[in-house]
Amino acid sequence: MLLLPGTTMDPEVGFAWNYERAFDRLGWRWCAVTLPDDATGDIQVAAEHVVSAVRTVSKQAGQRVDVVGWSQGGMIGRWALRFWPDTRAMVDDLVGLSPSNHGTTVADLACQTTCTPANWQQRSISSFTAALNSGAETFAGVSYTVAYTRADEVVVPNAGPTASSVLRTGEGRISNIATQDVCPANAADHFAIGSYDPVGYAIVIDALTHDGPAVRARVPVSTCLQVFQPGVDPATFATDYAAFVAYATDGEGDAADVPAEPALQPYVFARR
Repeated sequence: MLLLPGTTMDPEVGFAWNYERAFDRLGWRWCAVTLPDDATGDIQVAAEHVVSAVRTVSKQAGQRVDVVGWSQGGMIGRWALRFWPDTRAMVDDLVGLSPSNHGTTVADLACQTTCTPANWQQRSISSFTAALNSGAETFAGVSYTVAYTRADEVVVPNAGPTASSVLRTGEGRISNIATQDVCPANAADHFAIGSYDPVGYAIVIDALTHDGPAVRARVPVSTCLQVFQPGVDPATFATDYAAFVAYATDGEGDAADVPAEPALQPYVFARR
């Protein structure tokens, strides 16, 4: 199992108080991947770390690996699968929590003069986003699960027919599930779905415990009555979540702002 953090996030801060605890209790083995500059640098470079992790863990485990990521972490695995074709035989499930699969208009507006490289690349109109989704969005043999929230304030739009997170094309097995499809009153925002939301977690677990991607009908209705996902300690939640949000927004450790999107690597233009 690989855990991939979102933009501006360190995996220890992002996952140690939720997913890592939950997976430990299930007896599942996992590795969390630290991306350069808290995942704010060139995503093409960060993706090489993901490729290395997939190859290494798959070889050591002697089997295909599952990948779970939040935000950029839910999208970056697709870049690896798109441009390093050998990794497709090494990944079983690719699960994204509100992934920025088609970028975000928030970055479109924010990146007018300077931004971190990753924010430039996560614009809905970026060359990176166009390259990521060029050709097929998914590949045969890999199960793709997208758990997203229509209340997302970071990956925008994430509601309606043009929801950014949603995957539509290719030969992979695809499941797109909004938390509100399971629990209509679910109000998880971008940060909640990646850290403590029980509905997003239930979708992840359904994908990882069944053949193929998650199925909405299998998620228990009782999930809607839960406040926290497994792994989250109610007694320390306020402190843990505050630290999570503070780290995501303080800018420390981020890559320097640049005046334009990083150039696409030459391999992007090669035939695949």
